[in-house]
Amino acid sequence: MVSPTIKLNNGREMPLVGFGLWKVNNDTCADTVYNAIKTGYRLFDGACDYGNEQEAGEGVARAIKEGIVKREDLFIVSKLWNSFHEPERVKPITQKQLEFWGIDYFDLFYIHFPIAIKYVDPSVRYPPGFTDENNKVTPINVPLERTWHAMEELVDAGLAKSIGISNYAGALILDLLRYARILPTTLQIEHHPYLTQEPLLQLCKDSNIAVTAYSSFGPQSYNELDLQKAKDTPLLFDNKTIKEISDKHGKTPAQVLLRWATQRDVAVIPKSNNQNRLAQNLDVCSFDLSDDELKRISALDQGLRFNNPPNYGVPIPIFA
Repeated sequence: MVSPTIKLNNGREMPLVGFGLWKVNNDTCADTVYNAIKTGYRLFDGACDYGNEQEAGEGVARAIKEGIVKREDLFIVSKLWNSFHEPERVKPITQKQLEFWGIDYFDLFYIHFPIAIKYVDPSVRYPPGFTDENNKVTPINVPLERTWHAMEELVDAGLAKSIGISNYAGALILDLLRYARILPTTLQIEHHPYLTQEPLLQLCKDSNIAVTAYSSFGPQSYNELDLQKAKDTPLLFDNKTIKEISDKHGKTPAQVLLRWATQRDVAVIPKSNNQNRLAQNLDVCSFDLSDDELKRISALDQGLRFNNPPNYGVPIPIFA
């Protein structure tokens, strides 16, 4: 079982269903990635900030060594962290992340957040997080345009096949389209029935930018972070509408939530440490929801965002 793909604006193909590496524990990450590849996953969505790139790379290397896949069969994704936005820091940290993965290029490399903060040397702390060596959040004066042009140079150098943006709102995208020499292929955003972001999806469609959803299960992804807003929000898995639709199709609530996204041409990157759920999450394009079912799920929208820096005590309100 392998995911169908979508064609990006540079002609490359990206799997519609991938595996997200956020919150995958270091001690299990290599085995998890290896097992996901055996199950059929080909896209792996990582980041400097996740702190598990080396272990993820070990899982990839094992699968390649055993002949399960070739490097070109995989679509490996990572992200530029906020403290490396200065143009001269972009290429060196990308090369370091590639070394962690044990590969020569990323298939897709994102700007993780539209936030530029003070540099922390990897020898001091890696991943650096939101704070500097004095445990303070220190913004720096680096416009996103300068960072983007440094990202474009990664493509020129063959270090990234595609580049993208994450956690950007509409105005930032419109601005980026004015100065970009190489267009972003993909926008990655929080997207679930409590946060459908329809105008942003339409903007991306009109601009030929693919969209990847993270946190497809809504508050479920944030409960383990002890986020109060998530604790106060009913789980989508328990929602009456979601349960009715899943029962009708003989699918799990997770599969219905993922199909709601993929049927609307939004790529997804769920994670699971359970082998059965690994296979279930990959099998989300073998059934179709009706137009009415899609509308009923979308009607759950509350504009409810969980992944917002102020929710973690970071005073940078990028979604204000």
